[in-house]
Amino acid sequence: MALFVDVVTITVKAGDGGNGCVSFHREKFVQAGGPDGGDGGRGGDVIFEASERMHTLMDFRYKRKFTAGNGGDGMANRRTGKSGEPVVIEVPPGTVVREKATGKLLLDLYTPGERKTLVRGGNGGFGNQHFATPTRQAPQFAKPGEKREVIELTLELKSIADVGLVGFPNVGKSTILSVVTAARPKIANYHFTTLQPNLGIVKHGEASFVLADIPGLVEGAAQGVGLGHAFLRHVERTRMLLHVLDIAGSEGRDPLADYDAIMKELEAYGDLKNRPMIVVANKMDLPGAEENLKRLRDKLAGTGIDIYPVSAATRQNFDALLYATVKLLDTCPPAEPFAEEALGDADALAQGVPFTVDVDGGVYFVSGREMDRLIESVNFDNEESLNWFHRSLRRLGVIDALREKGAKEGDSVVIGDMEFDFVE
Repeated sequence: MALFVDVVTITVKAGDGGNGCVSFHREKFVQAGGPDGGDGGRGGDVIFEASERMHTLMDFRYKRKFTAGNGGDGMANRRTGKSGEPVVIEVPPGTVVREKATGKLLLDLYTPGERKTLVRGGNGGFGNQHFATPTRQAPQFAKPGEKREVIELTLELKSIADVGLVGFPNVGKSTILSVVTAARPKIANYHFTTLQPNLGIVKHGEASFVLADIPGLVEGAAQGVGLGHAFLRHVERTRMLLHVLDIAGSEGRDPLADYDAIMKELEAYGDLKNRPMIVVANKMDLPGAEENLKRLRDKLAGTGIDIYPVSAATRQNFDALLYATVKLLDTCPPAEPFAEEALGDADALAQGVPFTVDVDGGVYFVSGREMDRLIESVNFDNEESLNWFHRSLRRLGVIDALREKGAKEGDSVVIGDMEFDFVE
């Protein structure tokens, strides 16, 4: 049996923008050609695609790093660098993408075939043609392309099914799936036979729905006990649940206690306890089933939860169960994708992350991504470039921020790897 993988960690990186070019027009009989440095090309995007050909995250066990192409540098004659190639990452439908560091849900690839861009590539830097003015006719500097950082992501596969079978191990969920669908899950008389969600299509009259056999839960599953915690995520998208009980207590457990334990785990994991539910009292063909069924009906009286006694082994009473399931499913709202959050750092790259000013031993340290980009774009051997750098510091508010921190004329200011004297 192929290994089922539903959680993996990967790293992605969008392409860096290409650097702008410093160039001047050179042509015979043209002595003073103006600046003609082209812009850098745009970096490639990181794109996720929900691919119907994939059913597990197994492929990511062998490839975990995904990098888009960088933009090409600008060239002379105002030629723009080539754009970087995007990287397209195929995942099974139902996969959610989280930022590992924060746990933010960034993308939900719910619909088969859909594509979503997670991180856009960096913009290319301007060539020196953009910095020419009437008083600065030969700029010796250009802007670098925007850089992109490596982002660590967690991919989680959450099965897309209308109805989920939940219950303790060995209560007959896999057998029920095999009775009502064409699915053929592994069935044996020991715990945790099912090590992965099994899906099948149920057809009843004109109606049909997708039924998922979720691996057996145990007490403490929501806290990571047993296998249940690893697979509770597959119940999240289901519109309703079939809660399967071994009503005969053939495993030596009390079915009423089993019911309470599973409901506790569903509640601990989220709002699953309030999901529309039908209780399936399985193994009615075994001794003790009738007595326990009466106790269960007394317990659930007045809760609005219906109980359907069945025997998967003898295939009895499934028509009534399926009819009730279809009827209840018609009243359930359609499943919706999870709310997505923005990857703030990626959008901030294009706008410039605010800088910070720290003081240590009388030295003022200015840091931030915008400062790094600014330093990279300066030609410190060129007076015009230095003047542009100083004007940029004023425009960005760095001079005012240093003054507010107490900087005075001649104090040391460190930006990146460069140290300067503070000048009003």
